[in-house]
Amino acid sequence: MNYDVIVLGSGPGGYVTAIRASQLGLKTAVIEKESLGGVCLNWGCIPTKALLKSANVYEYINHADDYGIKISGHKADFSAVVKRSRDVAEKMSGGVQFLMKKNKIDVIMGTGKILPEKQIEVTDSSNKKNTYSAKHIVIATGARSRQLPNLPQDGKQVIGYRDAMVLPKMPKKMVIVGSGAIGVEFAYFYNAMGVDITVVEYLPNIVPLEDVDVSKQLEKTFKKKGINVMTNSSVEKVEKSSKGCKVIIKTTKGEDKIECDIVLSAVGIQPNIENIGLEETGIVVDSGKIVVDDYYQTNIPGYYAIGDVVAGQALAHVASAEGITCVEKIAGHHPEAIDYNNIPGCAYCSPEIASVGMTERAAKEAGYELKIGKFPFSASGKASAAGHNDGFIKLIFDAKYGELLGGHMIGANVTEMIAEIVALRKLETTGQELIKTIHPHPTMSEAIMEAAAAAYGEVIHM
Repeated sequence: MNYDVIVLGSGPGGYVTAIRASQLGLKTAVIEKESLGGVCLNWGCIPTKALLKSANVYEYINHADDYGIKISGHKADFSAVVKRSRDVAEKMSGGVQFLMKKNKIDVIMGTGKILPEKQIEVTDSSNKKNTYSAKHIVIATGARSRQLPNLPQDGKQVIGYRDAMVLPKMPKKMVIVGSGAIGVEFAYFYNAMGVDITVVEYLPNIVPLEDVDVSKQLEKTFKKKGINVMTNSSVEKVEKSSKGCKVIIKTTKGEDKIECDIVLSAVGIQPNIENIGLEETGIVVDSGKIVVDDYYQTNIPGYYAIGDVVAGQALAHVASAEGITCVEKIAGHHPEAIDYNNIPGCAYCSPEIASVGMTERAAKEAGYELKIGKFPFSASGKASAAGHNDGFIKLIFDAKYGELLGGHMIGANVTEMIAEIVALRKLETTGQELIKTIHPHPTMSEAIMEAAAAAYGEVIHM
């Protein structure tokens, strides 16, 4: 069958691409080998948030006394927590099925491989092969958990994020290797559920891509929760036995050994670019990523790539934006190229982390003279009422022109607040304009206005 657009992969990059293509009047199909919605909906963004909500509720119950409420006899049913997470994922995947039907997109289940002459071969579950052709083929095959040579995953004792979501029973002790978003989210979840957690990070700070003040605050809060944090440390090897794991960790002070039930490897992701026909088609790959132009076309006309398989932040919202930009260009529109310096990043541990733009260190290294404003949630009435005093808003301005260079947040619900900073940066709003933007009271978000005022020596509540 012939199509205008065929999308290989149905994650938040693929299915969004397909829907936008269909909206633009293009005859569209999407190929998926496992579940509609890809990793994000089924094994990533969505089910992890369901797990984290359960941890959040359990944490509230454990601290109910702080709110004047007496609760007794409560316990966490781990299998029920996991089941709820899977149910949420299933519901969302069903939602994508509905969207495919609504937008008249053909869903082809099977493993796709691109061929020359703008064709794709699909092998279904019974090993039957069918070939489809399209004027435009978009590769959106996503990524998987990266495996380190000295930390091979067996799915039982050394696991990746996917296994971590569906463990048959709750472990007593866990070592988490890596402290990016995946690592700290699982650290929070399992710690809240009562598991003894050690986080091992190779670099000097946890969440190493964040502003150093944010990293320090998270480490402080994690330690307060009883999470053991080891920075400047690396896992050399894991000795497995029927009783559990012995993790050999190299630190600045020498070698450390930690015994645990399970080791979670959270050291990032690896693009899914193997065995999808890139070599046969002649598509160029560099450093494990497909090379594309500003509108996601590869070196071979008619073939495109978006999401985790191309350079840029490996985030669901980035993949979606790339897919929309890509097909709008295909349809003859004139979309604006994506500004990768204005992409928000979030971690949904507790406290949450959200950031966009330059860190203080990056801004200084770029030669800017800075005005920096910081407003702690300990000075926020709403945060105090909610019992969420940990954290702060930090804003970084160019002193010369008032440009908002970066925003960094740690605290309750900050992942919902970061969009304001993204919009302000998009609209080139100055620090003074932000100060005069009246925020509602009492809210957590008014801390953004207060942080801007702090940068200019006008802060009221601190």
